[in-house]
Amino acid sequence: MIDHPLSPEHWQQGVDTLLGQLNPWLIEHWQTCLVASTGEPLYLPATAARACNEIHFAHGFFNSALHELAHWCVAGAERRKLEDYGYWYDADGRSLAQQKQFEQVEVYPQAIEWHLALACGRNFRISADNLALPDYDSRPFAQAVYSKAIALRDQGLPQRTQRLKHKLAQIFGVNLTAIEFIRP
Repeated sequence: MIDHPLSPEHWQQGVDTLLGQLNPWLIEHWQTCLVASTGEPLYLPATAARACNEIHFAHGFFNSALHELAHWCVAGAERRKLEDYGYWYDADGRSLAQQKQFEQVEVYPQAIEWHLALACGRNFRISADNLALPDYDSRPFAQAVYSKAIALRDQGLPQRTQRLKHKLAQIFGVNLTAIEFIRP
């Protein structure tokens, strides 16, 4: 698999395609829509004033959309009733202990994100999401995400995740039998 050109037009086209073709399906099946935010990611459950659950992804970035979709896949029915699924998040600047805790909860969603990225014909990159530890060795985290992605491939994805992966592959014209997970 090759990297896509880095032109802003290419990336915007990918986001426009994602929103235009995925949102009708998300709304029909899960009363949920994906929103390109100008700020940070946020999940908002439906309310009397908001007909759909909203998955806001950071700054309109395609990879952020996939990451937030992965969190949506991980969240169970009860968590999807809570703002931001009731999760905690410490922004960039975490201590080493906080980073280790962050990584423990991020392995599963990033493994799912890897599946979703490949279904879109895109490369996946591990995100330790912490610039405050410049000399931090994220290789054990990357290995854990890789191992989980492979385990999910071999054991099968949860049904909602599998349906989303197939929909993304359909939208982006990707043959799922030809994708490969390349060790980080």
